[in-house]
Amino acid sequence: MTEVTQKPVEAKPSRLAEFWDSDFVWSFRHSPVAIVALFIVAVLLLAALFAPLIAPHDPFNPATLNLMNGFTPPGEPNAFTQETFLLGTDDQGRDVFSTILYGLRISLFVGISAVVLAMIVGVILGLVAAYVGGWTETLIMRVADVQLTFPAILVAMLIFGIAKGFTPPEYRDEMAIWVLIIAIALSDWVQFARVVRGAALVEKNREYVQAARMIGRSGPAIMMRHILPNILSPVLVIATISLALAIIAEATLSFLGVGAPPTQPSLGTLIRIGQGFLFSGEWWILFFPAVTLLALALSVNLLGDWLRDALNPKLR
Repeated sequence: MTEVTQKPVEAKPSRLAEFWDSDFVWSFRHSPVAIVALFIVAVLLLAALFAPLIAPHDPFNPATLNLMNGFTPPGEPNAFTQETFLLGTDDQGRDVFSTILYGLRISLFVGISAVVLAMIVGVILGLVAAYVGGWTETLIMRVADVQLTFPAILVAMLIFGIAKGFTPPEYRDEMAIWVLIIAIALSDWVQFARVVRGAALVEKNREYVQAARMIGRSGPAIMMRHILPNILSPVLVIATISLALAIIAEATLSFLGVGAPPTQPSLGTLIRIGQGFLFSGEWWILFFPAVTLLALALSVNLLGDWLRDALNPKLR
């Protein structure tokens, strides 16, 4: 009587192993540019989050400032106090390294908040335009087309000026950051709406959408639970690239003096302050905030480019 040998049952790989071997992670592991970009973004994000713990000084607390430390070059002892600062000090004696950390918090907060708000507005309007159609689609898309004829920064300046004009003078500094977020978001929703509308027009004629209609699903439920999950890939790509543009837009508005208030300076505000001392020899006041802004925007943009290729099925 022959014995029947059973084949050993192969262990099913864990979800972590499946994720590690997925096309998405494989693409990231074989992209040195994406790895370096993500590392820079992570370092800057963590530095901004833990700025109160990392910064040697609170640059916006007058009690901690010493005017005698003004214009101290990087790494050199001050002529009067003999204190040394890693990236030097500005005209008020503020540590430039500390101001960059705190300014980075404002820039990232404004950029991320503006992109999230623009994404919410653009996704909702894009879904409604594609699913409802008719005069609703025509109205939304014509407004988007008109807005695209103007540079985004001019639209943001216009919205910022109007919103600030309606804000009571005693609350303008307190509300400036929120007004700035709304201005940038309303100047950037068009990209999301156009992309979502194009993708949703394809998805709404698929069989699963027809089946959802047959069982009595409502329009909002079909849009949010069925169509939206299948068009998230292009939305994530647009959001990543828009984050870099939002950070640049915030820096531009702050540099022009219509962005973050002096009490809550961002990287753009620090660059505007440093620009006034560039030709008098205090180059570090402008140089280090500008390099930080450049590294942040470039890294986020490179991550967006990689994400676009990684989520493109034709390039897998």
